[in-house]
Amino acid sequence: MSETPLSRRRFVQGTLAAGAAILVPDTVLWTPADGAPSIVPSARERPVMVNGVQTGDPLADRALLWSRTDRAARLHVEWDTSERFTNVRRLRSPVAMAESAYTTHLDLTGLPAGQDIWYRVRYESERAPRVFSEPLVGHLRTAPHASARGGRSVRVAWSGDMVGQGWGIDESRGGIRMYDALRRAEPDVFVHSGDNIYADQPLLPEVPLDDGTVWRNLVVDGKRKVAETLDEYRGAFAYNLLDANARQFGASVPMIAQWDDHEVVDNWFHDLVLENDPRYTEKRVRVLAERAKQAFFEFLPIRRNPKDAGRVYRQFRYGQLLELFVVDLRSYRGANSGNRQRSASGETAIFGAEQLAWLSRAMRESRAVWKVVACDMPIGLVVPDRVRNGERHFEAIANNDDGTPAGRELEVAQLLQQLQHAKVRNVAWITADVHYAAAHHYAPERAQFTQFDAFWEFVAGPMHAGTFGPNALDATFGPDVRFASTAPKPNRPPSDNLQFYGTLDVDAATHALTAGLWDVTGKRLWQVELPAAERSR
Repeated sequence: MSETPLSRRRFVQGTLAAGAAILVPDTVLWTPADGAPSIVPSARERPVMVNGVQTGDPLADRALLWSRTDRAARLHVEWDTSERFTNVRRLRSPVAMAESAYTTHLDLTGLPAGQDIWYRVRYESERAPRVFSEPLVGHLRTAPHASARGGRSVRVAWSGDMVGQGWGIDESRGGIRMYDALRRAEPDVFVHSGDNIYADQPLLPEVPLDDGTVWRNLVVDGKRKVAETLDEYRGAFAYNLLDANARQFGASVPMIAQWDDHEVVDNWFHDLVLENDPRYTEKRVRVLAERAKQAFFEFLPIRRNPKDAGRVYRQFRYGQLLELFVVDLRSYRGANSGNRQRSASGETAIFGAEQLAWLSRAMRESRAVWKVVACDMPIGLVVPDRVRNGERHFEAIANNDDGTPAGRELEVAQLLQQLQHAKVRNVAWITADVHYAAAHHYAPERAQFTQFDAFWEFVAGPMHAGTFGPNALDATFGPDVRFASTAPKPNRPPSDNLQFYGTLDVDAATHALTAGLWDVTGKRLWQVELPAAERSR
């Protein structure tokens, strides 16, 4: 039987069978490497690929492939640069085991740079060799080589905040439509800016809406109560992949994942104790965070750092045009406080000394035209925490004091000053967290702290959560709001179409960066084109 070739556009834009990837009969798709026929098993004997496939952390020569099965099984992979699969390369994974929730993380190495890669996968039962799951086909695009000149432009998409404020999967309303919007935007890579799950916010079966209709959540184990155990955190991650749009997206576009607070609990830091929250039997957030982080690494396509397996911060180069610096504002922060300390210490840390030194050094050494910091929280927006002992505490960087840098602002000031001193040009920040879309321009002539070069910060989200905003702006670094799309009143549902994502397009010919902000229908709300500075490191 001949195969019908699938262009990348048809793959991305089309309706993908089984809600995960192209699903086709074994006889059409798969020829075993050893030529031996696979056994035709009963449905009960076959492994099941329960959450589709995803890829992540793409580099010029590799990408991490993720999948999950329902029993001990090995993932078999074939990949090619053609959708015809005429020159396949084969590999297989170690056995997926119960200890890791039957997830598989397999690094596809030796990939050609800047290429569309097609892969097809299926699980082989460990207990019954030659008994396979149904096969799936997916796609990714590798990054251009760091030395690549010319070529094609690069598109990065980003957003954050998934299944929050009680808004889960309502299949009658199209499920998680943001994944479909992002897939149709055809980015080279998607940056998930944090709050991949809301582990601290269970779902109710029904939520009344203002128009008299009812939002009907799909509710399963993992979303009936707050997550405390490892299995409950796993269940919250698995919930998102019940959505057909999410599985289609995972098989189409590679992801770079960050985390923020709701992967554990609202506004968390390691020393927090949930004394006054009766929903939790485990009160120590340090313990919850350890479980949540394990589930985070199990259920997302993240490559483990060989020297620090729990490290979330990392960087990704896209040829000569763009380098992404993905940071982690959760793992190294001090406790939330009034945030107005005048000297730096462990109490004022939000990047932490080691990560801050890495970020500064990596950005100064980068030879990409554009240096983009993917940050899980905004710089100048005020994000309040609880009042403790009569004092307002703060969750993010800003402290609602328009004066010179204090508290967590000290680390940002240090970084900005070092970048200016090293003449690092063409810097932009992308973030989510605040549940509305915005564009902020920071400039020293408006600021209390002036030892930095002007830069932009672009805010997107939520992906599928309540819409809020706007937040107050702290004037320390001179931000100016150039665009904001906020909710008319708090906690607007996804059916209001106030769900947002952003894109960065770097033109291969001019090196200009165009930033765009979009809603879930694919409507562009705002954009700005930024020419590249002539002197760029």
